[in-house]
Parts: sequence; structure tokens; C-alpha cells
Amino acid sequence: MASSENTVFDASTLTGWYKSSHSGGSQGDCLEAARGHLGVPVRGSKAVTGPALVFSSGVWAAFVGAVRDRRISS
Repeated sequence: MASSENTVFDASTLTGWYKSSHSGGSQGDCLEAARGHLGVPVRGSKAVTGPALVFSSGVWAAFVGAVRDRRISS
């Protein structure tokens, strides 16, 4: 897995990818996150071999909480 501190260059090398249940089934532009890693990798659903950004679990939890609480648009 080639990576820098906050980027994995080929996201397909990681496992555990999932989309939010709010993504719908339209095959639109969605983000996927991966479980089971030290940080939380996030990639575009249409770019499975493209890069993934890796966020700390605390930063990811704050982002998800802000979306859930509608402090930012989803």
C-alpha cells in the first residue's frame, strides 16, 4: 500500500469499503469510507483505484456528527 501520511494512492489496496445508507442506489457521485483501519480512509465511489484521503477517527466523527446535526449540508 503506497501512501503518504494522509493519502493512500491506490484505494483498492484497502478493504472494508462501504457507502452511507443515505447514498441511494442511483450510482451517483458518492463517498465511501473503510472500516478496520487506524484512520478512516475516504474515496470517491467511482474511483476505486484512485486515491483515498485518510482522516483521524476523531476528525471523521466530528464531520459525521456535524452532518447528522445539520451544522453542514450533506
